[in-house]
Amino acid sequence: MTSTLKIHGFPLSGHSHRVELFANLANIPHEKILVDLVAGEHKQAPFLKLNPFGQVPVIEDGSFILADSNAILVYLAKSYAKSWLPEDPKKAAEIQRFLSMAAGEINYGPASARLITVFGAGLDAKRIQDVTVWAFDRLNDHLSDRDWTVGEKPTIADVALYTYIAHAPEGNVDLAAYSNIRAWLKRIEALPGFVAMTATKVGLAA
Repeated sequence: MTSTLKIHGFPLSGHSHRVELFANLANIPHEKILVDLVAGEHKQAPFLKLNPFGQVPVIEDGSFILADSNAILVYLAKSYAKSWLPEDPKKAAEIQRFLSMAAGEINYGPASARLITVFGAGLDAKRIQDVTVWAFDRLNDHLSDRDWTVGEKPTIADVALYTYIAHAPEGNVDLAAYSNIRAWLKRIEALPGFVAMTATKVGLAA
């Protein structure tokens, strides 16, 4: 594949950021293409041809088009950075477990909490906080005796989990009680190629 990878995303989308973050960590040349969610570009015909679900991110790798941030992480690792997704079946299964956590508890916990405070979403804040605490308690325990979620090196599991956990305070989620998670976040942020997501001010409309 000789064409430059194109990443269609939005700066305040954690799902977009995890793809951009991985492309930078894995040193994959890429071009960022803004999809203006505020203007509703993701619901217009040109973008819907790329992703009928009308969601970012989407990648174009030559003629290959793929949506869904976790699916994109798997594709990019398999194509360009195999060390981030080991072939060992046990480790691969563990990574899938945390990709499911990113799409499940993290999405319905801290990511949703941020939707309320940053984007004004009408969601059940109490339920979201309960989901977040449940997930963070378990992840904090998991990280009590290891540096990374799976194995001895960072994997796409760490990338998939990172953004919405790092930005949980934007959703009024306090990370003070989770020392292992905070240490893990710092390890990711110290990796060569790390790029942060745009920080937001609570109350922004989008």
